Amino acid sequence: MSCEQLFFRKLRERGFRLTPQREMVLLVMHQLEGFGTAEEIYGRVQELNSAVDISTIYRTLDLLQEFSLVVSVAPGEGQRRYKLEGVHEPHLHLVCRSCGQVLDVELLPAEPLAAFLQKEYGFQVRLEHLSIPGLCQACAAG
Repeated sequence: MSCEQLFFRKLRERGFRLTPQREMVLLVMHQLEGFGTAEEIYGRVQELNSAVDISTIYRTLDLLQEFSLVVSVAPGEGQRRYKLEGVHEPHLHLVCRSCGQVLDVELLPAEPLAAFLQKEYGFQVRLEHLSIPGLCQACAAG
């Protein structure tokens, strides 16, 4: 199932409809290379339709996140960044607090930590939504 079909289905389940504005945000998310800020997404949507306001962008991004179609990270520069995850395999995000680079890595290394937290604290970690802040190799070396 495509992320568009999944978005439409989840909207219907919640009693919402697929508006042209929501479709434009999803289209722009598909066009992004990697992560983008809400302002960058807004700028691209404005090129398609100048009547769409920034609050529509934020509300749509919130819905897309709630439906696990978009992830967001805060790399440390004060702005959240968003990326379409759609129907990709779950993975972790390593977020450089210095340069803002985000690396996608498989879940396998974090599974022992999740098992430990479950056993010791009864806490169920959602690894597919985990972002780990730190320094990338280049920034750590510099």
